[in-house]
Amino acid sequence: GFSNLISLKTIISRSSQDQMLFPRRGSNFSFGLQLTPPYSLFGNKDYSALSFNEKYKFIEFHKWTFKSAWYTSIIGNLVLATKAEYGYLGHYNNDIGPSPFEKFEVGGNPMYATNYIFGSDIDSLRGYPDAQLTPQTVVQDNGQARRFYDGNVYDKYTVELRYPVSLNPSATIYGLAFIEGGNAWSSISEFKPFHIKRSAGVGVRVFLPMFGLLGIDWGYGFDPLAGQTKPNGGEFHFVLGQQF
Repeated sequence: GFSNLISLKTIISRSSQDQMLFPRRGSNFSFGLQLTPPYSLFGNKDYSALSFNEKYKFIEFHKWTFKSAWYTSIIGNLVLATKAEYGYLGHYNNDIGPSPFEKFEVGGNPMYATNYIFGSDIDSLRGYPDAQLTPQTVVQDNGQARRFYDGNVYDKYTVELRYPVSLNPSATIYGLAFIEGGNAWSSISEFKPFHIKRSAGVGVRVFLPMFGLLGIDWGYGFDPLAGQTKPNGGEFHFVLGQQF
């Protein structure tokens, strides 16, 4: 089918970190808001009786995000980085429900995306497979089952201990150890900020001017995925580009 998405997006940010590649002190805060017109409030349609394609011909939502990071030098170049993130995708009309676009996909690799068409935010969580911490929903449309990721609320907390091997501008290299936790929910009523999937691991980052920032992490997921009973275990993840 065809959908139309027209939105206004604004981001307010403040940064006091001393540098981008290996910050030793300072903080970074970002607040984002994205809005579409509330089309369904302008007419008298019964949206509960419309098909999937008719219901989502014009996409409507309001999307809120908040990200924060603090950097503290413990001893010399040994740096503690702490981060917290939150996101919420809301809707105007309960008969339409959450938008199938602009959702949050939590878990795995930050370079991963299930489908770029849907414009999801990819929120990595090391130690778990790509997007597998995101709930899924099946919608029946004229006898056809449509399955899509349904992450409308998410949070994520990270603590990293970083130490540089080289701070040369032409080859910045540092190692890290991390503990991390996060999760995604279908609705704000289900949101429990500390009911999270936990992981820990190690990694390395290398900045080369020709390629940018490259990295590899190994994380161990301490909690089971949906439908499983054992911890997820170890996962490797690759990083390309600066991650806020």
